[in-house]
Amino acid sequence: MSGHSKWSTIKRKKGVADAKRGKIFTLLIRELQMAAKLGGGEVEANPRLRLAIEKARGQNMPKGNIERAIKRGTGEIEGEALEEIRYEGYGPSGVAVIVEALTDNRNRTASEVRHLFAKYGGNLGSSGCVAYLFDKKGVLVFEDVDDSEALMEAAMDADAADVLEDAGVVEVQTTPESFEGVKRALEEASFVPASAEVAMIPQTTVSLDGGPAESMLKLMEGLDEHDDVKDVFANFDISEEVMKAAG
Repeated sequence: MSGHSKWSTIKRKKGVADAKRGKIFTLLIRELQMAAKLGGGEVEANPRLRLAIEKARGQNMPKGNIERAIKRGTGEIEGEALEEIRYEGYGPSGVAVIVEALTDNRNRTASEVRHLFAKYGGNLGSSGCVAYLFDKKGVLVFEDVDDSEALMEAAMDADAADVLEDAGVVEVQTTPESFEGVKRALEEASFVPASAEVAMIPQTTVSLDGGPAESMLKLMEGLDEHDDVKDVFANFDISEEVMKAAG
């Protein structure tokens, strides 16, 4: 299972994802705005916007907030000038890290992201320095599954690319193009994912333990808590002991 998905599990256990609800709403509004800006405001013709709306509704965002964010993106009403930026670099022990951000000030965000890398034993690199180590895939993560075999069978029937199981967590991977179809088929089969996104999945992972593992988790948490950071992907793996300590 990818380091990205393990980190997502740790976040849920630690409550990191819920610790800054204000940030969650800000990022959801920015994602709605960016999705509408890039793909238009027609929901049926814009898969990214559909997913953003679904996530916003999952956080109980008021309908009016969602509609205003979409209108800002399409230019119907005035809004902040957002940029979508990707940063690439290395964490402790050479772990490859991709940071995706939505920002209204690229200089500020770059400086702060660079500082976080340096603080926890890493360094920011040039564009493209680690992206080749990842594949873009749809990822659906299921936790506390009563019948993992039935889930796996349903996933394969829905043409999922791969199904992985680790410590009670099932990860279903798809191509970006089949993500929505697989997600819909599994939900219709009563399998509701704890998280669902199109992510950058590492081709191989770096095993971490001890100090490097702790530093890597602190880097991930620091990046996750940054107001402009939308997603963080990394090619690390850690032991169950470290995961339990982090949880």
